[in-house]
Amino acid sequence: MGIFSFFKKKAFFSEQDQARIVTAISSAEKSTSGEIRLFVESKNPYMNPLERAAEIFFQLKMERTEDRNGVLLYIAMKDRELALFGDEGIHKKVGTQYWENAVQKMISQFSNQEIASGIEQCILQVGQTLQDTFPYNSLTDKNELSDDIVFGK
Repeated sequence: MGIFSFFKKKAFFSEQDQARIVTAISSAEKSTSGEIRLFVESKNPYMNPLERAAEIFFQLKMERTEDRNGVLLYIAMKDRELALFGDEGIHKKVGTQYWENAVQKMISQFSNQEIASGIEQCILQVGQTLQDTFPYNSLTDKNELSDDIVFGK
């Protein structure tokens, strides 16, 4: 055991939960041209969670998808904040109420301490919506963004 082991950051998810979430992202994207990413950080640096999600969305260059159909799920664990941010292509098709309803469903899962399950279900729900609005085309579609979870500070 090293002297710095006290400073090791606690993981947000178990390895199994992390694998489930990444699998959900991959599965959700198989039948759509849309892209889903999850960004998790400890604390939100003093802004509205939706504004933070938008900031991260553009930092990750998610607006560069061909159909503008990327979706970012943002979570600040210690602050207990989350937001869904959809690019203009998907947002025009589903509207603000869709995102608010999806967030509320996730919050109900979180309140039962089912964080990974809530994230997984939200990803699958968003994936189904993306499939309905941006179906997969085997001739033109490709995975434009990584399916891995992005961890902030």
